[in-house]
Amino acid sequence: MKAYVFPGQGAQFVGMGKDLYDNSPLAKELFEKANEILGFRITDSMFSGTEEDLKQTKVTQPAVFLHSVILAKVLGDNFKPQMVAGHSLGELSALVANGVLQFEDGLRLVSKRALAMQKACEAVPSTMAAILGLEDEVIEKICATIDGVVVPANYNSPGQLVISGSIPAVEVACAKLTEAGAKRAMILPVGGAFHSPLMEPAREELAAAIEATHFANPVCPVYQNVNAKAVTDPAEIKKNLVAQLTAPVKWTQIMNQMIADGCTSVVEVGPGKVLQGLFKKVDRAFPTESAAL
Repeated sequence: MKAYVFPGQGAQFVGMGKDLYDNSPLAKELFEKANEILGFRITDSMFSGTEEDLKQTKVTQPAVFLHSVILAKVLGDNFKPQMVAGHSLGELSALVANGVLQFEDGLRLVSKRALAMQKACEAVPSTMAAILGLEDEVIEKICATIDGVVVPANYNSPGQLVISGSIPAVEVACAKLTEAGAKRAMILPVGGAFHSPLMEPAREELAAAIEATHFANPVCPVYQNVNAKAVTDPAEIKKNLVAQLTAPVKWTQIMNQMIADGCTSVVEVGPGKVLQGLFKKVDRAFPTESAAL
């Protein structure tokens, strides 16, 4: 059984999507429609902007989403998902790809999500840090002992967990986790504490937008970030998508669950190969590939 997975923020690069735009009339039409919906030419930032330009959350999230979703649409009959999942932002790409959301609705939600998250980031100085080489349980216990907000945010793969919170609390956590034996504890160059309680204002803002958007029945199950389970009920998908902003991304658990449910290979749809690398950390021999025209 083939799983299609969709990357999140961090996978972007200058030039992303240009080959699609140049070689597919459908892709060109969808990119131009996106420029119209967003009210600015995101294609300029994607195809020929600067890395700094592309790093802004309000640009990054729609850019990664567009690259992924338009590639899935251009694949046409070659895109037949039996199970899908997306890392953080990628969950919205997965929901368009498996028929739950219309392209336009998905893009509007991604744009609203990005702007709401950027606003929440600006409200409190906050950050994230990658912790390598420690058991998840050890990280969870140490975070729970620290004053201030610091929580596990991304369970990326065995031995790789990202924590998130206020800058002082994350710095203290990094020191304590290094003492506890972490191989590395490095602050990440991100705008704020994604997937932590500090995203509550963004969650509230997005909840209203998600509630007002039509979610259809999916063509295949989506393995959602908050519970790492296959979900097909539109109401449950909505609820989990709202919760995702302040809850951790359970990617390690998603990979294990997909494999347990019969996944035999993975196709990454969108920029980069980050998710393929994470599957290889679960099983070095696991078959992975990038979606291509």
